Amino acid sequence: MNEMKNKISQIIPIVPIVPIVTIVTIATLSLTGCYREPPLHLYDEDNPAVALPWIDLRLDLYWDYGLNLGINYDWRAEWYYGKCGQEGGWDSEDMRLFGELEYVEPTNFFIRRYFTGDVPYGTRLKKRDAYVTEKIFHAPYDWGFWDILAWNDVKTIDDVYSLHFREPQSLDEDITAYTNQTMYSSRYHAPRYQNSFYEPEQLFSACERGIDINRDLTGFTYDEEKDIWVRRLNMLLEPITYIYLPQVILHHNISPLTHMRRICPDDEGTTQICDANLSGLARSTSLNTGISGTDAIAVKFRMRQKLDMDMNGETVDIVGGRLMTFGICGQNGNRITRAEENTDKEHHYLDVNMRFYNGMDSTFVFDVTDQVRKRYKGGVITVELDMDTVPVPQHPGGSGFNAVVKGFDEVSHEIEL
Repeated sequence: MNEMKNKISQIIPIVPIVPIVTIVTIATLSLTGCYREPPLHLYDEDNPAVALPWIDLRLDLYWDYGLNLGINYDWRAEWYYGKCGQEGGWDSEDMRLFGELEYVEPTNFFIRRYFTGDVPYGTRLKKRDAYVTEKIFHAPYDWGFWDILAWNDVKTIDDVYSLHFREPQSLDEDITAYTNQTMYSSRYHAPRYQNSFYEPEQLFSACERGIDINRDLTGFTYDEEKDIWVRRLNMLLEPITYIYLPQVILHHNISPLTHMRRICPDDEGTTQICDANLSGLARSTSLNTGISGTDAIAVKFRMRQKLDMDMNGETVDIVGGRLMTFGICGQNGNRITRAEENTDKEHHYLDVNMRFYNGMDSTFVFDVTDQVRKRYKGGVITVELDMDTVPVPQHPGGSGFNAVVKGFDEVSHEIEL
């Protein structure tokens, strides 16, 4: 398993009679012993040479679920829509519609430093902002205590963004990321989720508080190469947006009477793009804590139909896609180690609007509450539908078929700490 090792290192030269200059960088640096014998020299701030490492944020690592804590969750075994290495897997059309299946490594970051004076975890007296490019950052520090917040800059191909950031009035309050409502409404009768909201772009953050920049060199080590005393801080940027992979398995989609697919566009052989919503998810999250907001919404996304897919030896049609979200309400999924710690109280419904061979459409609604709660850090959401039991709609808007399908793979992941 790849390891994600984003680390912010502060390089702080100490000179008795000259101004203090500190270099802060995200780097993989190991701590060494503390030696006070070498002389102290001022670091050349015009020639910083400490660089960031590559940040490995592959899906393998993130969906390992337990970071070697013993939770066995193999999302690939459940992901029939986009099985790697199979014909019809996550292809170029999926890339065009949904983007990368896994997280894309960020390269640019925002750094915000808060000064709390002589009080650790105290009131923030001032802030300093910086933008990190090419994985190098350096800046001066005052003696005292600091909080550091880091998050990635969001980039899109078309420069159209769903993410917005709300700056608080007080420095002690969190920065909030959120998305706006779409022009579409949810497609089924659900009074609490009448409106849909956009998906956020991928977002990572880390926050470290009470960093002591002290005059007695406690916590400092000597860097022989640069001939300076340094203080190093390790920080891990974690995803605070989560990837869900919903898929609807269509059994017996070809009618034995007409020999036509029940769900498929008029042009046989051409797959359709479906509108979908997943309800009960958070609209916002905190950059400082990674805890999502309590404002539950329905998140709008798209799904795509694929024909003649293999599911354990059975040929089926599958409607699937990729959804990015702030996750379940009021929690930080990275801090949950098992499903029983999840305090989610929302119900989660997956509604998918699909078109039949006669040109009429219908909205299918699936109760996926159990699956979402178990996949608190994202994962595969699977429902199965026997098309022999589904009536063909005879008018636009369909029959409003409500398919309450229990969770697929009802396995509780346990771990002893």
